[in-house]
Amino acid sequence: MAAKIAVLTADSTHLGPDLLVVDPADRSRVVVGGIEGGEMWQNEMKRPTPQTEVSVIEREVGACVARLRNEHPAIAAILFECTAFPLVAPTMRRVTKLPIYDITTLCRLTLASVA
Repeated sequence: MAAKIAVLTADSTHLGPDLLVVDPADRSRVVVGGIEGGEMWQNEMKRPTPQTEVSVIEREVGACVARLRNEHPAIAAILFECTAFPLVAPTMRRVTKLPIYDITTLCRLTLASVA
């Protein structure tokens, strides 16, 4: 069984194959999930945007990760697309025991490459 990567976003209905730019031969190894419809998503649609409690983000992201891992046991890494998700990345790493990458990972790698 080939390992898979899960891509988590705030709204998976807007993350289609055209945005993933993954070779069609590898597309089956990418799993996309989102927290659309949840409290954080609803808050982000409001203006002004109300603050979402970290515990809410943790609960919603955790539920999405659990659902995806149940449906796709071969998930071996997770990519958080949403810039709010790094708030819960340490907890999700501890819970899932999987590598989790996000915008802060990208920034660290970029800085390390030019240092």
